[in-house]
Amino acid sequence: MLTFDLIQDKVEFFEAADLKTLEKKVNEQIEQNKALMLEVHHVSHQMHVAENGQRFYSAVVHFKAKK
Repeated sequence: MLTFDLIQDKVEFFEAADLKTLEKKVNEQIEQNKALMLEVHHVSHQMHVAENGQRFYSAVVHFKAKK
């Protein structure tokens, strides 16, 4: 017997060297998760500067099932 359970919560992590790339990665995943009936519940982001001055951007996106 084959059963399907819907994903209720999903947390994904993203990182990039610039904000434009980070935004593109997040937006692509938002579109993919729409097929799973998931929508964005919460987003948090952070920027880190390395000793050499290079910046790194990261984001955590919490998806929840659409109701």
